[in-house]
Amino acid sequence: MPEKPLILTGFMGSGKSSVGRVLAQKLSCPFIDLDAEIVSAAGRSINEIFAQAGEVGFRAMERECLGHILQGGMAVIATGGGAVIDDRNRRVMRSNGTVVHLFVSLPQVLARLLGTSDRPLLAGGDATNRVKSLMDEREHFYADADIRIDTNDKSVEDVSAEILRFVRGLSV
Repeated sequence: MPEKPLILTGFMGSGKSSVGRVLAQKLSCPFIDLDAEIVSAAGRSINEIFAQAGEVGFRAMERECLGHILQGGMAVIATGGGAVIDDRNRRVMRSNGTVVHLFVSLPQVLARLLGTSDRPLLAGGDATNRVKSLMDEREHFYADADIRIDTNDKSVEDVSAEILRFVRGLSV
């Protein structure tokens, strides 16, 4: 079993929460959804936080929650899609855990997010161009991971098994 947290990064819709739950169950450790922790700490939804504090305020809450979570020992942590854009977040993730990037293609993201209303960064305007722009902006941040897993056309179980093979190889 890995000794430090597994930190799942990737664009919204990449499967971080679904894969994270399966991994945590297989590793018999807690699953922590960073966005859910932020909502709990703030007492407001992500949409409300963005509306009231803006992205800068949300990112500050995210940074604080992430730092706190990473002090809690072994867990599988699903970050928000933009957590990697903050240099401090990347440093603390890198020094306290194994960073796993779940890659997803633009067509897959669009198919997975079709009809959702809980993604404030996709509100208004042309969602396709906004998603593509965000994915392009974040790619070099996502690339700074210990392992990158392509999630396109793979089941949650297959992605989880691929990650487990990698992390078990680390602890040999």
